[in-house]
Amino acid sequence: MQPELSAKASEIVACTRALLAVGGYHSFSYADISAAVHISKPSIHHHFPSKAELVRTMVALYREEARNGLAAVQQHLPAPLEQLQAYTGYWERCLQERDSSFCVCAMLAAELPTLPPEVADEVRGHFADLTAWLASRLELGVALGQITLRGTPRAEASAFLAVVHGAMLAARAEGNPGVFKDILQPVLQRLAPEA
Repeated sequence: MQPELSAKASEIVACTRALLAVGGYHSFSYADISAAVHISKPSIHHHFPSKAELVRTMVALYREEARNGLAAVQQHLPAPLEQLQAYTGYWERCLQERDSSFCVCAMLAAELPTLPPEVADEVRGHFADLTAWLASRLELGVALGQITLRGTPRAEASAFLAVVHGAMLAARAEGNPGVFKDILQPVLQRLAPEA
């Protein structure tokens, strides 16, 4: 659980998230945030003494948001396959609306070797959270006879996550949000047991 942020700190974090989704960790500086948020660089340093601390905070909040979102999906949708469809549906909508059209942690994962350790740890934690949730949904789906797997739930969860992020990249590369759905639809269909 992260401490409450002031309104200005929250604005800085939101700006950081948008900048990360577009270009990653090394693509922006406090000068970019200063211009976007209309705050001096020393004031940003007051809230976040270092860029590493700012991005670590943003990723920690992103992780919390993701965990809350996944918990809500579980609460509102009873079937594991529906839950997986809701997860991919979230990203499909983001891509279509160009809101948060790319997973910030996927962007940061590409830069992992050059990230500060505290940021890298949060990014790894996000992937661990997602993989564990996906594996639990797949395992439950198998137990209920609603999902068929070829490998272990953990291996299938890792593969599913890789396809989701790869589909985001493909949609971005082609400039076509529909590519995401085209890639994910057959993957989700393969999980359903044969009639």
